[in-house]
Amino acid sequence: MAKLYLKFDQSVLKEMPLTQGATTIGRLPDNTLQIDNLAVSGHHAKIYWSEGHYVVEDLGSLNGTYVNNKRVGQATLIHGDQVLIGKHVVEFKNEGSLALGASLPKAGPAAPKLDATVVLDTRRAQGMMSGNGLPANVARSVTRDPVPGKERIAVLNVLEGNSDQTKYILTGKMTMIGKSGMATVKLKGFFAPVTAALISRRENKYFIAPSERRIKLKINGEDSPNQRELNTGDVIEVGKFKAVFSWQE
Repeated sequence: MAKLYLKFDQSVLKEMPLTQGATTIGRLPDNTLQIDNLAVSGHHAKIYWSEGHYVVEDLGSLNGTYVNNKRVGQATLIHGDQVLIGKHVVEFKNEGSLALGASLPKAGPAAPKLDATVVLDTRRAQGMMSGNGLPANVARSVTRDPVPGKERIAVLNVLEGNSDQTKYILTGKMTMIGKSGMATVKLKGFFAPVTAALISRRENKYFIAPSERRIKLKINGEDSPNQRELNTGDVIEVGKFKAVFSWQE
């Protein structure tokens, strides 16, 4: 029988058998597999049976769906595949090898109808991502853009504010800014937001968006309510936290 294993930091949080019915994955409680984390879209992805295989399909999520570290819109799953949803991994296992024509378990309860995909900032901001951080004595230093085609790693240099580091190297696919225990750029202080902004990395580019509509994110002194690409020298500002974006040499 095919199963899904929801994991975080290598720990298995949940095990779920699959049927021929669609299994939806997302942050909202009407999903078959709920992942209550701001890096996950309201209706992020679904897994369903099609033409003799299980298929995973992204539902227009902000941070994307990855199979074995490759971003996909739709992909056939095979035993052992690792599906990355935000910071969680959904491992697919099919040890029973479903032969063509073999009897399958009956579909379970119908999955809830999917409304328009809920993303972390704005629906129009789908399809792009990136990131991570840099230090405080670098007063808006501008680093040359890397050679095209070469893997680019960004950094955040903290200019102002109370954070646990002064420099952050952005190597992950997704970086959270806030005082949450899951934040990479960890803010300190009673009034610091739990989750302030998300930086996502995709195809050698980095994109930033506020984690919620009520969060005021500024780039170079201007309000930035929607997702946007980060460029060398951009100054990110959330509350009293301020940092400059640049590329690692």
